Amino acid sequence: MPHEAPVNATIGVRIGVRAGVKSAAQMPMMGCRWLRATSADYCTPIMSSTTIDIDKLQVGMFIHLDLGWWAHPFALSSFQIHSAEQITQIRRLGLSQVRWSPQRSHLVDPAPTSTAPTPDTDGSTDQSPDSTAESVDSTASRRAALAEQRLAERVCAQQYAEAGHAWKAAVEKVLDMPSMSLQTTQALTRSLLDKMLVDGELCIRVLADAPGDRAAAHALNVTVISLLMGRCFGFADEEMMDLGVGSLLHDVGKLELPDRLRLPDGQFTPVENNLYREHVAHGQKYGQRMGLTAGALSVIAQHHELADGSGFPQRLAGERINVPARIVALVNRYDNLCNPAVPSHALTPHEALSLIFAQARSKFDTSMLNAFIRMMGVYPPGSVVQLTDDRYACVVSANASRPLKPRVLVCDAGVPADEALLVNLEDTPDLGIRRSLKPAQLPVVAQNYLGSGQRVVYFFEPALAPLDCPAQDEAA
Repeated sequence: MPHEAPVNATIGVRIGVRAGVKSAAQMPMMGCRWLRATSADYCTPIMSSTTIDIDKLQVGMFIHLDLGWWAHPFALSSFQIHSAEQITQIRRLGLSQVRWSPQRSHLVDPAPTSTAPTPDTDGSTDQSPDSTAESVDSTASRRAALAEQRLAERVCAQQYAEAGHAWKAAVEKVLDMPSMSLQTTQALTRSLLDKMLVDGELCIRVLADAPGDRAAAHALNVTVISLLMGRCFGFADEEMMDLGVGSLLHDVGKLELPDRLRLPDGQFTPVENNLYREHVAHGQKYGQRMGLTAGALSVIAQHHELADGSGFPQRLAGERINVPARIVALVNRYDNLCNPAVPSHALTPHEALSLIFAQARSKFDTSMLNAFIRMMGVYPPGSVVQLTDDRYACVVSANASRPLKPRVLVCDAGVPADEALLVNLEDTPDLGIRRSLKPAQLPVVAQNYLGSGQRVVYFFEPALAPLDCPAQDEAA
């Protein structure tokens, strides 16, 4: 799979990734809203399908690539072919046949039909032609925006689900087939990097109540955010691969722990705590069996080390901790605060970020922490807020250049939640955020509407507009 070295990126929730490679396979993902998805939302019904020879593919066919998301360059494994370039890319996969769904295909655009207007028999009208046209245009624009938003939901959801399946497949092979586990992990990392190389800016966005277990969600959260931070700091391709592989496998040593010791809940005895800490050594052992690079192994070995020397297992401090491991240590801590072993102990993303900054600044690299805050925003995606007009909302994505003006889903009793369009506070100068709230502080109606209080899961998508990339030292 072709890949180019990453370029400079924005330190902020909009991550600048201006790729030299343009691919029609990279489907649009703008406007992906806050997801309150069930497992059914992550599996598009295939309906009936049949196989077709690869040389008979046509534009308009809805096809299914039975390869896994990480094994091809497309945004999804099931999609409609939109260009001859996509057909060329499919043929390069080396397949002789693929499945396709005739019912979901559009091989020929239907001929446009026109219906002559029916004149009023009595010559009367309720609306002027101009007002009628404006109403039609407004309705059509809203429908188009909602359709784009829903498409983006589906793309984000399916990409996340397929990445989770790939991670699980890799972990299941660690003990018995370590070399295959390495291949799967590297392929997933490469695919994540390739799909980040879209033509434009990237931003972090949040999904809620995503399918899969906590271990998969945690691994993907840490990996996605860490890779985007790596781009902020201009990591080379080899460093990005090490960071991605190490992030995906940073907790692999927990395979050797009893289930009850895999997630510290603050109730461990001293003996149990020591057993828990041994997962780092176990992870190094598995990583060596898999044949990980030294860079990826260092992420596993040091992801619990802290800048002030209070971490484990070696109590390393400052510059003795490798840079990729410093990133993962910070992101790991943040995600554990948002998604702890005991759900009732969860902090909102805003609370987690505030706690780290207020009480744990000395434990993390200063430049990493400042870059992380810039990237996640003052109100990180997933935060529940009250707006200046007293309405409740949840933050979906943020703008680093306007940290107080993120994109939000607003609780509006007049609009069903599944039809609500996101509000970009940057475009509404008279509306802002008054305060951050705990989900329990919301009225029950607002909790249900916003889907608050659920597991926080992150993925990435193109941002709405390009943003100049500040220098690294400006974030320090």
